[in-house]
Amino acid sequence: MVYLIMTLRKLMATLSETKETLSDARQSVNTITNEAEELMQEANDISVDVKGKMEAVDPLIESVHDVGDMLHDVTSSMKRTALQKENRKTVHTQDTEDKQENKPVRIKLK
Repeated sequence: MVYLIMTLRKLMATLSETKETLSDARQSVNTITNEAEELMQEANDISVDVKGKMEAVDPLIESVHDVGDMLHDVTSSMKRTALQKENRKTVHTQDTEDKQENKPVRIKLK
C-alpha cells in the first residue's frame, strides 16, 4: 500500500508538470501564430506596395527604351552618312619599273 501511494504521488507530480508544460506550449504556439499572422499581413502590404511602384516605373522604363532606340537610329544614320561621304578607297599598286616610288592610286567609287 505504501508503495502504491508513493507511486501515485509521483504520478500526480508528473501529471502536474505535464499540465504546466502543455500550458506553456499552448501560450507559445498562440504567440507564434499571432506573430505569423502579422508577418503575413506585412508581407502582403509590401507586395502591394512594390507592385504599385513597379507599375509607376514601367512608363519610365519604356521611355528610356525608346530613347535608346532613337539614339541607335541616329548613330546608325550618322555612320551611313559618314561612309557615303568617305566613299573613296585607296589601292596600292607596285610599278615594276619604279620599285622605289610607291604612290597610292585613289579611285572614287559611286
